[in-house]
Amino acid sequence: MKVRVAETAGFCFGVKRAVDKVYEQAEKAEGFIYTYGPIIHNEEVVKDLTARGVKVIGSKEELDGLESGTVIIRSHGVSREIQERIEARGLNLVDATCPFVKKIHKIVERESRKGAGIVIIGDAMHPEVEGIRGWCQGDVTVLQTEEEARNFTADSTKKLCLVSQTTFNYNKFHNLVEIISEKGYDIIVLNTICNATEERQTEARRIARESDGMIVIGGRHSSNTRKLFEICKNECENTYYIQTLDDLDVRQLHSMSCVGITAGASTPNNLIEEVLKECQK
Repeated sequence: MKVRVAETAGFCFGVKRAVDKVYEQAEKAEGFIYTYGPIIHNEEVVKDLTARGVKVIGSKEELDGLESGTVIIRSHGVSREIQERIEARGLNLVDATCPFVKKIHKIVERESRKGAGIVIIGDAMHPEVEGIRGWCQGDVTVLQTEEEARNFTADSTKKLCLVSQTTFNYNKFHNLVEIISEKGYDIIVLNTICNATEERQTEARRIARESDGMIVIGGRHSSNTRKLFEICKNECENTYYIQTLDDLDVRQLHSMSCVGITAGASTPNNLIEEVLKECQK
């Protein structure tokens, strides 16, 4: 059986940067270390950091209860309010927000101050999108589906600024933008899907199309991994979503001549290697 591993599989720049910052703090910082929300959407990485004394907090109430320590902002970023609360309490702040997400914060803050209505293409419940909303002033709308885009209405006297969650499906983003463009609003479209996401999705689609089976590795709460799975499933019926090696049943692959492997941006390389070795046995 031939096994192909996507070159783009595994940690992206922003995730690696965030994880490295937490491990660095765990080694050198004095006192308690916290991350506001899981640093990335991978349970195995979070478990390892917890074992090293890093605690996850997830609410304003927990944050307000801290007297001292280091708080690390996760790769997905947080709202302006959360960042200011950390600073106001005199806690040591380490900002591990992905630079591509930080760029979106600056865009929506600038454009909303100018009076533009902000439209975020993405998952309203995702922490990255929640953070982006927290840097907007005035009108902000989150759209995820074509139906929501068709039903969308806005003040025709206002300019609209459209941005995207960094890990959103590239093709879906353009479909939603096209639907909104047809409504005749004065819009500025900024494709803020990061290059790594676009390249990962394109490569995954190609490998899945050429394979008998496809394995997608990533955390169950990872937005970009779920989108990879959807893309691969559309091209290859025998696509399997696994979080760890324990989720993989290699017996399902025995009759296949070619199997592809890709992984989300929060998946450690050692896990990808473990899955590869198991497939090659």
